[in-house]
Amino acid sequence: MIPVFDGHNDFLQRLVEPDADPLNIWLNGDGSGHIDLPRLREGGMFGGFFALWAPSPADPDGPDWHARQETPPYAVPLDPIIDTNTATAHMLRLAARLVALEREGNLSICRSVDEILDAKQAGRIAAILHMEGAEGISDPDMLHLWYRMGLRSLGPVWSRENHYGYGVPFEFPADPDTGPGLTQRGKELVAECDRLRILVDLAHLNAKGIEDVARISDAPLVSTHSGSHVQSASTRNLTDAQLEMIAGTKGLVGLNFAAGFTREDGKRLPFDGFDPYLRHLDHLLEKLGENGVALGSDFDGALLAAELSDASKLPALIGAMQDHGYGQELVEKIAWRNWMDILRRTWER
Repeated sequence: MIPVFDGHNDFLQRLVEPDADPLNIWLNGDGSGHIDLPRLREGGMFGGFFALWAPSPADPDGPDWHARQETPPYAVPLDPIIDTNTATAHMLRLAARLVALEREGNLSICRSVDEILDAKQAGRIAAILHMEGAEGISDPDMLHLWYRMGLRSLGPVWSRENHYGYGVPFEFPADPDTGPGLTQRGKELVAECDRLRILVDLAHLNAKGIEDVARISDAPLVSTHSGSHVQSASTRNLTDAQLEMIAGTKGLVGLNFAAGFTREDGKRLPFDGFDPYLRHLDHLLEKLGENGVALGSDFDGALLAAELSDASKLPALIGAMQDHGYGQELVEKIAWRNWMDILRRTWER
């Protein structure tokens, strides 16, 4: 079995749901979601980016944005800026759940590639602490605190606006060139992440925000869970111009498995087989090269292909890549080795 290292999951959100039993969910599964320890092991996934993300306050009168994405064209209104203190408290709860899993003994929070490989060798899940949307950071001192807690990857925004920048709206078909770039606080945040060697994730950033990161950072440009805009005209996907910008830094894109971002018609509905994923991978390989493409599933945060219903089914995707003509070396690069390379070049530069 070819092992897999993954660029994004939202598993921790399931552990803070009302009445959740976190250790039981992790060790045994509860029949929901995409990830738990048995399914990770069955699918050969030895680690990935575990996201901290703060939800917006529930609005019973708000739009059903999942349903609206089933019938393109759509343009779903974004939530307003959320309270930083509330977001920080929620993210701390998520981080505490991850620490509890580490104490249990089957997972390691990793701060270097060597730690990831050590965890892999020992049969533990290697977890990178990642923040999706910097609402949990009120000031530079808070960033340094999170760094000491293990934070090694940060996306300045989720799709909604925050004090650091502007994300792409959920629209199809549409271009990611929407709105202004990073705020002054956002530019300072990226510069400080660069000094600390925290990976700055481009996923969810709008076009001008990505351009700002490229001007500020001397690290390889990375989008942990995105796709090709040529293959699916979602705002969440990257245009050829953006892919060329990433390629110019010898950067990387992790393929997002979300059906609505990979189907040509943009419908948030499952599909049979793996052809949409393979079309995206082909295009990303053409633009980024064999060292610039990886996987960024969005497990527990997206609707997936029918035959990739959870992490245990990853061997089917690996098999589809092999049947598509990708050789062993290329499949291993996409599945895990490219992540190790880009993390070394980001964290150890």
